[in-house]
Amino acid sequence: MKQNQDSSTPTIKAVVFDIGNVLIDWDPKNLYRQLIDSEEEIDAFLTDICHYTWNLEQDRGRLWADAVAEKIAEFPDHADLIRAYDERWADMVSGPIQGSVDILMQLKESGIPLYAITNFSREKWDIATEVFPFLNVFLGVTVSADVKLLKPDPVIYQHFLKTFNLDPSTLLFIDDRPENVQAAIDCGFQSVQFFTPEKLAEDLKDYGL
Repeated sequence: MKQNQDSSTPTIKAVVFDIGNVLIDWDPKNLYRQLIDSEEEIDAFLTDICHYTWNLEQDRGRLWADAVAEKIAEFPDHADLIRAYDERWADMVSGPIQGSVDILMQLKESGIPLYAITNFSREKWDIATEVFPFLNVFLGVTVSADVKLLKPDPVIYQHFLKTFNLDPSTLLFIDDRPENVQAAIDCGFQSVQFFTPEKLAEDLKDYGL
């Protein structure tokens, strides 16, 4: 997904990144393959117990201690696996997506202002910025947990624009999820969907970056 450009498209003055699966490779299976023997059992656990929407509530601002306690009360036989989602969160991140990080640093070196809008819990964001120093290059970051909003809710994009006093038409937003890209476009951003660093580099060239 990519917004069409024409001769009237404003020049890009800043780039806004998503974080997970654009700059860092996050997947709960990276952890649970160390703890559960079969892919079928991993899929069942991540579908029926610690599922995506449960994790999103931490991104919305629910404290991990509360989330874990509630989930263990519901599934006491899986207490250790549930605790691992919180306590071993860093093991879900296999590392940086190096090609994307290279692009990020090249943009910084060329003087392009960099920002981020990310669905992230505050507790885990603080860990991520320690583990991955390149996450500290942004001039401003809207962390979903801090504002109790999640992409693709348009209000989080509007909050970002108001906070940093930016014109969306001069921003290029990059995200791996198509619904987040479309929401940004609907809010006036120029936007591309992330697939690979190589494809992102091509897209940036189309925008003169």
